[in-house]
Parts: sequence; C-alpha cells; structure tokens
Amino acid sequence: MGPDDGDLPADEAPRFRLGFVPGATPGKWARTWEQRLPRVPLDLVPVEAAEVVGAVRAGDVDAAIGRLPVDKDVFHAIELYAELPMVVVSRDHLLAATEESEHVTTADLAEDVLWVPADDVLFTGDRPRPGRSPEAYDDGTGTLVIPAPATTAEAIAWAATGSGVVVVPMSLARLHRRKDVVHRVLDDGPEAPVGLVWLRDGLTAETGELVEEMVGIVRGRTANSSRGRAGESARASTKAAGAKKAFGAAAKKAGTAGGRGGAAGARRGVSPGARRGRPGGGKGRGKRR
Repeated sequence: MGPDDGDLPADEAPRFRLGFVPGATPGKWARTWEQRLPRVPLDLVPVEAAEVVGAVRAGDVDAAIGRLPVDKDVFHAIELYAELPMVVVSRDHLLAATEESEHVTTADLAEDVLWVPADDVLFTGDRPRPGRSPEAYDDGTGTLVIPAPATTAEAIAWAATGSGVVVVPMSLARLHRRKDVVHRVLDDGPEAPVGLVWLRDGLTAETGELVEEMVGIVRGRTANSSRGRAGESARASTKAAGAKKAFGAAAKKAGTAGGRGGAAGARRGVSPGARRGRPGGGKGRGKRR
C-alpha cells in the first residue's frame, strides 16, 4: 500500500515535515506539494537557524529549508538561493539620507559599532566584520562584559536607538521591519546561502521517497519529470489520456471511412448491401421475359 493511497487510518497516514528558518518563505513549494500529493499532508515547522542541523538529525523534521553550509558528510544540501546582506541603521543615521535604491559598502560603517546577535548567520567563524566592536563595560562585579544582543530582533531594536548598526540577510531585515530604522544593501558584505537540507543516511524508504518529491519541487521539476510517485502518477495519467485520445481518433476515422463508402454507393445508385454482395444486391440481372 503506497503512502498516497488514502486507505490508512488518520494517525498512521504519512506526513512530511518541512522545517524552515526565520526569513525563509516555503509557501510556493507547499502549494505545489498540495497539488501533487494531496493525500500526504505537509507540515511546515519553524526552526531557528542554529537548530536546523539538530532538528534534521533527530528526525524532528524530515528536511529543512536552512542556512548553508552544513556538514556534507552527514547531510545532503541543495542551494536554492543566496541572500544579499543588508545594513540596518536608525532613521537618524547618515546612511538613512541615502535613497532606498542606493547601496552602501563596509567602508561606510567604519565608525559604527556593529551589533552581532547570538543568532547571527553572517559573521560565523573568522569571517571579517565591518565597523567597530562594542566596548566592554564593568557589570558591577569587576568583570568586564561585552554587550551582545540575544536575537536579531533585539539587535535591530538597539540599532534603532542610534547606538550601532546591524548587518543581516535581506529576508531578516524585512522580517524585522520597523518604522524607526532603514536598511540598505551592503555591496561587499557576506551573502547568506539558503538550501534544502536532509540526512544522507537513516531515512526510511517512505521518507526518502517523499524527500525526493520535495527535491523535485524545489528544483522546479514538472510533475511529469518528477522522479517520485507524483511523477509516476502524472505520467500514467498522461499516458492514459493519450491512449484515450488515440482510441477516439481511430474510432472517428473508422466511422468516417464507413460513411464515405455508403455515400459513394448511394451516388452510383447502388445500396451499401448490394456492394457487399448481400441478397438483392448481386451483380447479375434477372432474365428478360
């Protein structure tokens, strides 16, 4: 019994869980899934960028739209697109005077404090950062603490006060849009690739088949060219429709040929029965008396 047969109890019927990180918009792929596999519900599961690897590994989701790169020894990954970086500044910042279509560079941020939130996805590892690092302060116990926002939303709120700037992928700048900040494309900043991520090993045959369906969808394959069950179903439907069309055409042709034969006989004064040698239609004539 295939998972799209619709004969299993509701609690045993297959589902596909697709994780997605903040800023990702899987709606168009979800709509295509619903059209191709209406009997396999698709669950969209929000996952923080730093938690994608753990969620996929633990089986909390079957695949995820996540930030790249990932460990390719453990995961398959298909890059879908790369987001442009954007700098977010307060409306009182000098860069706010630029046109919305204008781009800026890291040199324009040289005198600004750069707030890097704990959930940052751009400046990982030893990647160079624009602007200045925030200054440490005494927390009252004699310990020097470097201020750091916990989330991207908090970092943008800090930038709104004019205390510094934030650089984030375009989708996050739009997701956390505020009236007291503006954002501009940062030409020489790091891009943020996004891709479909799933396990290399450990998937059941059924889950692996459904992952292949999602791969076909995000890669833009048509239903006919899909390698999974949706493609097989579409090709079977197309083949059946083609056979039906061919049968109809053949039947129509046969009917037309028969009609033409009868019409020709009528024009010559010979009945169709006579032309086939039926009684009363032979070629011999009666003797004259």
